[in-house]
Amino acid sequence: MAQEKNWLLGVRCLQVPKNVDERGSLSVMEGGVDIPFKVARVFWITDVPAGQRRGGHAHWSCHEAVFAVAGGVSIAIETAEGREEVTLRASNEGVLIPAGAWCELYDFEPNTVLVVLASEHYRPEGYCHEKDSWYKMKNG
Repeated sequence: MAQEKNWLLGVRCLQVPKNVDERGSLSVMEGGVDIPFKVARVFWITDVPAGQRRGGHAHWSCHEAVFAVAGGVSIAIETAEGREEVTLRASNEGVLIPAGAWCELYDFEPNTVLVVLASEHYRPEGYCHEKDSWYKMKNG
């Protein structure tokens, strides 16, 4: 993932320390320190079949930080400012997806493991699954 770029408002690269020695690698994230919000929920995505996509929705008020701790994935993020495409492949790099952004995950590499940290507990009513509704909201 590129280090220097002009990100869409609210979308940004997250990089956590990676400590490596003869025993392996250790990365640590702390909510409010490395992650710019209090973490209310953590989930992971695994075993995505070739060619399948995940996401395809926006959160009205929930922020997410996505890390590919194994493998790799491409992520398309749309906000009112435009569209950003990010590829995650390093276990200590992630991307912050702000509330209100439309997000789609695709091109999963085999054996990819995504860890997602969310600012809110799961609430089905907090999701927008219809892109037409999202366009209306984003265009005011």
